[in-house]
Amino acid sequence: MEAAATANGAGDDAAALLRETTPFGEASGALLARIARLARPARYGAGTRLYSPDDPADDIFVVASGRVEHVLDPQIGAREAVKRVTRGGVFGWTGLLLGQEHRMATVTALEPTQVLRINTEELIRLLSSEPQEGEHVMERFVSMIQREFTVPALLARVRRLSGPLTEEMSTASLTMYRMSLWLKSPRPYLMFIGFALFLGFWYLAVEIWRLPRFREMPGLTVVVKEWLSPNPTYGLSLYTEEYYQHILVSIWRVTKAFFLATVLGVTFGLLLGWSRAFKEYVFPVFEMLRPIPILAWVPLAIVMFIATESAVVYLAFLASFFATALNTMLGVESIDESYIRAADCLGANRRQVFRHVILPGALPFIFTGLQISIGVSWFSLVAAEMVSGQYGLGYVINTSYVMVRYPTIVIGMVTLGIVGYITSAMVRIAGDYMMEWRVRELALSER
Repeated sequence: MEAAATANGAGDDAAALLRETTPFGEASGALLARIARLARPARYGAGTRLYSPDDPADDIFVVASGRVEHVLDPQIGAREAVKRVTRGGVFGWTGLLLGQEHRMATVTALEPTQVLRINTEELIRLLSSEPQEGEHVMERFVSMIQREFTVPALLARVRRLSGPLTEEMSTASLTMYRMSLWLKSPRPYLMFIGFALFLGFWYLAVEIWRLPRFREMPGLTVVVKEWLSPNPTYGLSLYTEEYYQHILVSIWRVTKAFFLATVLGVTFGLLLGWSRAFKEYVFPVFEMLRPIPILAWVPLAIVMFIATESAVVYLAFLASFFATALNTMLGVESIDESYIRAADCLGANRRQVFRHVILPGALPFIFTGLQISIGVSWFSLVAAEMVSGQYGLGYVINTSYVMVRYPTIVIGMVTLGIVGYITSAMVRIAGDYMMEWRVRELALSER
């Protein structure tokens, strides 16, 4: 009983001492008690060196009594390299910084000194278990390191507490981490509920309630049976070779159109946003042509391109080009002028400013435009295939309507939606790969 009472008393004393410190002063009593249980008391005589530069940064120290001299390595560039630390002072925080595993200072006891030692990794794990409070503690560590120890902000960057996520995480690990966040969130389950509600309404409206507007539509069970049938009534299902031929032809056409729209649209949009003179000459014509519907271009496309295939690709390219160019231009115009002025002050020439400021700054808008662009390519392609195609999903939908094959119309539409969703996801993945810095930012904020 006496041993337990003594331990509790020591824990209370440690918690009271932690309450006096800058990093832990605003933590809750429960968190302070848990941190106090990690603390190990230690005593040092006058003149004893606690650690030197390049020693392992394994513990954080809190002064309970006495006084120590903390001398930062000159290479750190602190404004005040020497600091005297007394009761309530915290030092030995190097292990909390990104990329730092060894000490950056020499610490010597100036008089008999008693401290609490807290293992850095154990503290990180504890704070990670309470991320909201833990992040606040880490922010106060940053404030203390910069203000009290005058360490430059570039070095005083503490490690993250987002579970397994770190600044050094590989792309594959980052992707898996974001996937785990997605699975833990309600989003995938809400997605399945949304699909279930849609399919349920389709089934009830057509096959059970027989609502007036839906009476002539093919029911869910009719479409599914036709789609999965080895011997489909209307000749198109998962088991027929022709089905995959239509899909491949459409994918190949969209690939060519999207590639051309990306190369030309991004280049054109960058010029619109970067050069004021170019925009003044070209943008009015661009804005006049952009609202014209794709179907209005069909006669001219047939006249311009003798080959039917070229006309289809051109029509799919056209709307995609406008979406890509416009978003790219908006991305360039969204960049803060202060970044460009800062690059100019650092001696960057116009080409370097474009490469290191304009292009990275516009990338989020560019890939947003490309995701819109791939979708626009698909519905433009379907319109083109309906008019002048010989194969493809648009051709399937149009000929099925003419021949009154309603289940095949729905099969073509659903297939188009699935393939379009996959291609849009591929563009998004490519954007995440090229903008890893943005993905890390979203992951750190658990988005």
